[in-house]
Amino acid sequence: QVQLRESGGGLVQTGTSLRLSCAASGRTFSSFAMGWFRQAPGKEREFVAAFNWGGTTTHYADSVKGRCTITSDNAENTVYLQMNSLRPEDTGVYYCAARTTYGVGYNTPAQYPYWGQGTMVTVSS
Repeated sequence: QVQLRESGGGLVQTGTSLRLSCAASGRTFSSFAMGWFRQAPGKEREFVAAFNWGGTTTHYADSVKGRCTITSDNAENTVYLQMNSLRPEDTGVYYCAARTTYGVGYNTPAQYPYWGQGTMVTVSS
């Protein structure tokens, strides 16, 4: 059974950086698509970034492009989201998600069957 566990959230000031981690277990993830999503209070869950674990394909939401980088440590089955130049509008619960293939729907929450519990990121102005 796929298990995902996020960590690394916290309270930070505008302009600073955070690195979120997602530890994955329960399957061989070499062909999986891994996504990061976030949900601000009172808003719908939205796409942040996605990564094709077996290849080099990545996608980023326009709102974070140039400020975020998704990487992985294959030996540790861990995916990271490095976030720089954080803004108050980046505040929210950040979720790691997984599905067995990349492609169409990589930015759609409903297309991911596996989710972590989330980690809170608060960016103060």
